[in-house]
Amino acid sequence: MSIVDSATTGLPPLMAPYTNKIRSGLLLLPGVVGFVFAFRTCITIIGFQQEPQQGTAVSVVLSLALLALAVLSTIGGKPSIPAACFRTSTLYWCGALLGLALASLGWSEAPFVAAAGYWASWAADVATIWFLLRGDIGEERAAAVMKGYVWGACCVAILAWALPANADMRLGDEDFLHPNALGFLFSIATFLAIHLTRQRPIWRLSALFLATTLLRTISKSAIGGFLVAFCFYLIWDSTLSRAVRVRIGIVAGVILASLGGVLGAYFSNYTVGTDPETLTGRTFIWAVSLEYASEKPLLGYGLYSYRFIVPPFGKFEAQEAHNELLQQFFAYGAVGVILTIGLYWMFFRQIRRAPRSPLKNLAASLLIFALVRGLTDTQTFDLSFPLWLMTMLSILLAIPADHSEQSAMLPPPGLQEDAYAH
Repeated sequence: MSIVDSATTGLPPLMAPYTNKIRSGLLLLPGVVGFVFAFRTCITIIGFQQEPQQGTAVSVVLSLALLALAVLSTIGGKPSIPAACFRTSTLYWCGALLGLALASLGWSEAPFVAAAGYWASWAADVATIWFLLRGDIGEERAAAVMKGYVWGACCVAILAWALPANADMRLGDEDFLHPNALGFLFSIATFLAIHLTRQRPIWRLSALFLATTLLRTISKSAIGGFLVAFCFYLIWDSTLSRAVRVRIGIVAGVILASLGGVLGAYFSNYTVGTDPETLTGRTFIWAVSLEYASEKPLLGYGLYSYRFIVPPFGKFEAQEAHNELLQQFFAYGAVGVILTIGLYWMFFRQIRRAPRSPLKNLAASLLIFALVRGLTDTQTFDLSFPLWLMTMLSILLAIPADHSEQSAMLPPPGLQEDAYAH
């Protein structure tokens, strides 16, 4: 975060340390929120392998606790982001999708407690971000969430490297820390780390570590989506010089060469295998999922119902349809497909209308990643573009450029009068 001094705040020099301390306190909670959002991926494998349901329950409780803290953090504060930024079309469509998911609990084929818990966690994450940004120094809180998320992802990456590799040479654990979940986490965290390098170059190390770990997960959908989105990022970002692009290419080549043996062996087996998680088996999952989904084409089977409807594919039990729109069609029918397409379209329009900025490049890259990854994989109850992250970026993109510049010149609301009183 930027350091607040007398030159930027207009405060006496002796007040700058006091103001910085207050800002640090305000940014602690957002950092913790980002860290938990990433680190909870490995909660089950750390302490709940014997009782996975308890790990899920802990994750839900954490989401609700963070929401409560975020609400409390707004008490007595004055929002630094204009109120209109919290009423974007993207946010309305996010609310509509969450509303449909909530209503689907009434007809979901999943156990009510489990489905309701997942919905509560999902909605709490979105609400947590909404309240955090409505507090003091909202833009700085958003950056703190990104930093916390990158730190959390790095901790998960360290754990993944420490675990024994799977039989197919991928990082993670097939039961409690799936390589595809890791690939999804590391892809998003890498883009956030790249964005943060504009504040401090030290974040390049995190981006390099996360990108390398992403490749080692051999999560095909995540890697494919990341590569397409990252190429767009390099082309679209006019601030990157040719020398920087060349260095990035050299580093990428070195990483690929070092992992060439493992990647080559894996993909040679992948392209000829018939396992449900291979290229051939994935099409079979789609066919079966579509067949079941067509039986309830309007409203689907409800939230978190896939694993309770579709039988296992041999030894493999699919948790979702491995396609974004097909999963939404299965869970919420044609209404869910319309809401998903509409949400992505509204967010795309907001990105397109936003003035050129690093934040716009980040949002566009993440959108491309989500769309490409969504062709062959998705989440159990969220989108390939997490709703909490889309909510945060939608609010930030709606902030007028002149307002951001003026906010950077002021101390946190409520401190100005106290500072001068001293």
